[in-house]
Amino acid sequence: MFKYVELCVDMQRGRFAKDGLIQYRIVCQQVNVTSLEEVIKHFMHLSTEKAEQACNQAQALEEALDVDDLEADKRPEDLMLSYVSGEKGKDRSDRELVTPWFKFLWETYRTVLEILRNNSKLEALYAMTAHRAFQFCKQYKRTTEFRRLCEIIRNHLSNLNKYRDQRDRPDLSAPESLQLYLDTRFEQLKIATELELWQEAFRSVEDIHGLMCMVKKTPKPSLMVVYYAKLTEIFRTSDSQLYHAYAWLKLFTLQKSFNKNLSQKDLQFIASSVVLAALSVPPYKHKRSASHLQLENEKERNLRMANLIRFNLDHKLDNGEVLSRSNLLSELVLKGVLSCATQEVKDLYHLLEHDFLPMDLASKIQPFLTKISYLGGKLSSAPSLPEVQLSKYVPALEKLATLRLLQQVSQVYQTLKIESLSQMIPFFEFPVVERISADAVKYNFIAMKVDHMKGVVLFGNSGLDSEGFQDHLVILAESLNKARAKIHTPAKKAPKLGEMLPSLADLVEKEHKRLLARKSIIENRKEAQELLLLEVERNAEMRRKKQQQIAEEEEKRRLASEIEKRKNQMILDEIHDKEIAQAKALLEDVGKHRKKKLRKSVLDGENVTKQAIMEMALNEQLRERQEMEKKLQKLAKTMDYLERAKREEAAPLIEAAFEHRLVEEKLLHEREQQLEVELSRQRHDGDLREKNRLTRMLDNKIIFQERVTSLRQVEYDRRRVEREDQIQQMLHTRKREREAMRKTMFFVQNEEEKQRKMEEEEEARKREEAERQRKIDEERRAKLDEIAEKQRQRERELEEKERKRRESLLGRSINGFSEPTVGSHPLEPGAVAPATAATTASAAATTKSDAAATTASDAAATAGKYVPKFRRERTEDSGQAPPPELDRWGSSRHDDPTSQPSDRWRTEDRRPSFGGGGSRSTWSSSRIPPRGGSGR
Repeated sequence: MFKYVELCVDMQRGRFAKDGLIQYRIVCQQVNVTSLEEVIKHFMHLSTEKAEQACNQAQALEEALDVDDLEADKRPEDLMLSYVSGEKGKDRSDRELVTPWFKFLWETYRTVLEILRNNSKLEALYAMTAHRAFQFCKQYKRTTEFRRLCEIIRNHLSNLNKYRDQRDRPDLSAPESLQLYLDTRFEQLKIATELELWQEAFRSVEDIHGLMCMVKKTPKPSLMVVYYAKLTEIFRTSDSQLYHAYAWLKLFTLQKSFNKNLSQKDLQFIASSVVLAALSVPPYKHKRSASHLQLENEKERNLRMANLIRFNLDHKLDNGEVLSRSNLLSELVLKGVLSCATQEVKDLYHLLEHDFLPMDLASKIQPFLTKISYLGGKLSSAPSLPEVQLSKYVPALEKLATLRLLQQVSQVYQTLKIESLSQMIPFFEFPVVERISADAVKYNFIAMKVDHMKGVVLFGNSGLDSEGFQDHLVILAESLNKARAKIHTPAKKAPKLGEMLPSLADLVEKEHKRLLARKSIIENRKEAQELLLLEVERNAEMRRKKQQQIAEEEEKRRLASEIEKRKNQMILDEIHDKEIAQAKALLEDVGKHRKKKLRKSVLDGENVTKQAIMEMALNEQLRERQEMEKKLQKLAKTMDYLERAKREEAAPLIEAAFEHRLVEEKLLHEREQQLEVELSRQRHDGDLREKNRLTRMLDNKIIFQERVTSLRQVEYDRRRVEREDQIQQMLHTRKREREAMRKTMFFVQNEEEKQRKMEEEEEARKREEAERQRKIDEERRAKLDEIAEKQRQRERELEEKERKRRESLLGRSINGFSEPTVGSHPLEPGAVAPATAATTASAAATTKSDAAATTASDAAATAGKYVPKFRRERTEDSGQAPPPELDRWGSSRHDDPTSQPSDRWRTEDRRPSFGGGGSRSTWSSSRIPPRGGSGR
């Protein structure tokens, strides 16, 4: 098993190690647990040793100076690698060497804790592993792993309480088991505070408190001292001054009760810390402006913190009244904590809590704060306590002194200048004082206002919502009750036993019934409680089964994942083998092109890869280049020596040649100088002879020059005049062209303006014509609508007359039904024909007279019907009368309005009379509603 663990560590196969240890635990748990313990210890020892070796190797690589010249800068390849990768040498070495072994060591700790969890036979090894894991997190500042480790241990404890029927389950009631679990939690608390993981430290405190509540036992006083010491640090960091002070009080009580070696100086330091922590609590409560929800949350928080500090409180009472600053200070005085403090702390306490010095409070407090800031140090007789530093309470004490001064000044003054108030408070600037006073006013500690325009501070509150007006009725009632109780002492009442005897039987009966009802209620509650417990157990069983099913599914998924990983590993191994073969081939190919053969051990190595071959080739090229550079340097040195020797030998020869050449050049210069003088003299003589020869022709030269000059002047004047004439002609020509162009443009603009005006006039004329035509059309349509409306009105009048006439005729027919007229059948239409014909004739005459007055287009509209606009326009455009329209029965409707009433009469009023089948008759009953009624 040791060999198996060593192989797993060398290959960094944590999963294989975990599976092997689980199988080994199953084999030897009931037979030889010591063997499992030895294997696990060996496993952790190997993992830790590998991680430490990796750290040392990375440190050695960082510290080694692998350079030839100590004055040289970094190598170019190192600089390029650092810039490309973006990390330094140490970070790169840590990533390549240290990080894989750290991951493996962390996986080792998790594996061991998972194997040893909830096993009573391996509790000591479990605690040791947890401690080593905590030290690993502390040593290498692994905050994330520390949080995960705390969560793992917390889950192990919760599973231990959940599954109580496990075999080999640890018994927390046993002192040894409890001590191991408490030691682990206290170590967790210490590491959390050292790493400054305050949230995790608070959760560790809750774990310790839950463990103590679970077993109903109090740990050793030494552990409780550590518990409260860490609580003071946590509450100080979270700015919870009240709980911080209560934790210090508990710490003082423990040290005074159980620490027999506590010196007087250490006791004074602890007592001073308690008093200063209590004074640092704000003197006002935050409940004044809090909502109901905030009050409930504060109540729950107070109860929770009181349980952590191990104060027994009643859930029904207001915890804020129990855990308060006033009660804490009273308790300090009663328990003698104040008497144990230093004299400076005592004087400071009396100044802040009892003395009334509104003008000199700050000046008297300042020296004490200065002295207190220098007090403190390490406690020699209490090594488990943190170092006492009283200076950390000075800012809170300065704030308290400011509040006390404002409170006392508000009782003396109503108005005070800001400058005076700033001089009275030397601790802070006035903006800070204003911010402190704003909080105090918010929580009704003082009543004040700051008027920056006048530069004054106003104290007092004259409004009706002040505290004095709110409570004056209550105070008055209490005072009157006390006075009445003193004046009129209540007399003792005589017993009324004689009065109660007659009704005693009824009282007994009522009490008996009440007891029976109470018993019934208790039984019902017991039954309900039992049902609730059964339901809870049933739900717990269902959850357990569900969790078991989830665990089985998780195990199946893990096995499937393991199989998949193995397949992937096989594929990776095959790829690795192929790469090794290719690397060997490449290595042999590189060896063929080199003069020196590669070593056979390298060729036969198992870890040779393409990257290694490339690195070897680069190294070989670098080595050859370095050898070539060395050869060139040696050759250059030899050439330098040779050149120096040549120059040393040639120097005197060059000097002699220079002197000889200097003499020769001097002689040559003198000869050239004499020759130049002789030539100059000869040239001067020749020039004098030439001058004398040409002097006699000077007059002829002047005459010729004047003649040529006059001829050229005449030619110049002639050409100038011609040029001026050409320029004048060109100017006149261009002027005429510009005038012609200007006239043309003016004519074109006039023509365009005329055309534009004509187009605008044409458009205006068209718009006027269209507007006039639109008005004519509207007038014509209005006339047509009016004529149609008149026609419909006449039709309605005719129909009304016809209806009345018909009703009169029908009434007359009904009256004469029993006595028919001579010469006419009662069912024939001939009896009413004359009247109908007369009415129709008169209507036709009226219609014709109206239609004769309209145009041909107006006559196109049928009488009594509205013609739509598009149909009238179509008729007007065509100039023809519209075709005759079909009526609702399909017959054509003629334009002659005289036929319309008779047609409507004949078509619409054909109804059978007396249910007479299909016989035609114009008679109808008077009870039949008229046309358009609701009787159809």
